[in-house]
This record gives sequence, C-alpha cells and structure tokens, in this order.
Amino acid sequence: MMTINLDNKGLKSVVDEFDIFFIDIWGVLHDGINLFDDAVNVINKLEKKNKKYVLLTNAPRPNKSVISFLEKMGLDSEKCKNVYTSGQAALNYLNDNCKDLKFYHIGPFRDFDLFKLFEKNKVDNIEQSDFLLCTGLFEDREDSLDYYKKLFKNKINKKMICTNPDLIVDRGHQREFCAGSIAKIFQDLGGKVDYFGKPYPLVYNQSIDLKNKKILCIGDNLNTDIRGANNQNFNSLLISSGIHKKEIKSNLNKLLDRYNVEVDYIQSKLKW
Repeated sequence: MMTINLDNKGLKSVVDEFDIFFIDIWGVLHDGINLFDDAVNVINKLEKKNKKYVLLTNAPRPNKSVISFLEKMGLDSEKCKNVYTSGQAALNYLNDNCKDLKFYHIGPFRDFDLFKLFEKNKVDNIEQSDFLLCTGLFEDREDSLDYYKKLFKNKINKKMICTNPDLIVDRGHQREFCAGSIAKIFQDLGGKVDYFGKPYPLVYNQSIDLKNKKILCIGDNLNTDIRGANNQNFNSLLISSGIHKKEIKSNLNKLLDRYNVEVDYIQSKLKW
C-alpha cells in the first residue's frame, strides 16, 4: 500500500474521514519534558469539529497520574479528561482478578500508585509471590537488562502482568528502556506475560465506544501505535520525528517491512 505524506496538506486534509482519533501522548503530544504546541492545536481543532479523541498512552500508571502530569505541563484540564492509560486497563483487570494474590513489583517506586488499593499484597521476596507485576525497571537497574535475566531464572512458572508494552521511550534526547523490554526477557525465557496497552485490543475498547466508528490511530511507535491499528483494521498516522526518527531517514518501506506493519499516513510532527 502507498503511505500518504501529510506534511504539506496537514491532518485537516483527512480529518472528515474519521469519527474517533486515538492520539499517542509521549512522542506525539510531548517529549517527556515539553508539550508540542502544534499537537495541542490539533486537539483544539478536533474539538471545534466535535470529533471524539482519546489521549491513549502506554503509561504504567492510572489515568489520574498521567492527567496530573499533563496538567503540570500546561495541558488544559478538560482535554486531560480524554486520557486513557495502559496502567488503568491493567488496574481494572487486577481489581477484578488479583485482589487476594501476592505480587512482586518490578519497576520504579514512582509507579507505586498503580497498586495503592492492594499494596498489602506486595511482597519483597520474589519467591513468595503469586505473580509478577512489571511497570518498568528498578531505579538502580535502568542501564542494563542483564540483571533481569538473572532475576527471572527459575521463576518462569509465575505469570507476569506487564502494564506498558513499550520497549523504549525517548525522554527529551535520552533513550530509556520500558516495561516491555523486561517482559520480553521473561517471555524469551519461556514465561507467560499478560500485556495491557497498545497494540492489544482491550485498551482501545475500554477507553471509548468504537461501534460503527471510523478510527484513526496517531502515534510514533510502529510496534505499539501502528501495530495496534493494523491488528484492528483501523487507519494509522505515523509521526516520524518520534522513536523511529533515525531509522526512517534511510528507507521507510524497508522499515515497515522489517516491523511487518502498514501505515496509511505519515507526518514529521502532528500538525493541523
């Protein structure tokens, strides 16, 4: 299929074809440090056209935590009501299925608000846990994945819940590993992982009513944003200045082949 470049025409040239817009947050709306004015303007224009949108993110925290983060960045609180996180999808599942089970948390302390409601079930010894809850990397073990290979040795009989399928993220100009990288190690060793977030269908269906709607997914990650769109036959818009910016410079079609995805539209940054 042919990927259409919207850099000259803008999103406005195709906006009337769609009912709902899934807009990725990190890499599309901000870079972890600053909001992108052009992307915020797109949201303003969507609201004027009465278009529905979801700020859908693979953040391993409840909606309220990401809303608070965006408000501090300067995003209007009304827009923040459209946030839906992979962490919220996981939290809903945990509340329904794992309230009485003991878990071992893999991730930074800042993610602790994800399991406030059942923190009494958190254990410090991985051997004593019923399942593993992965929200990211330990703060003192962020630079190397080797530690996790040793941690999971002989532990693959336990199921892992992964609250963020992303492998990596760019915070400003700094690249960081995400929970998906840890879950992949566990899976490669033979462990079972339940993923919450893009590209898996549940997070889309939980966030808004999709019935009989024409959908456009906007994101910078081929593995999650674009694959999620492909998996559900939604249309997709790839933001090329995000996570794949260096790879895209060489050959887009080869890159899409490598990730085994299709992209309907591409834009260097989200712009009206």
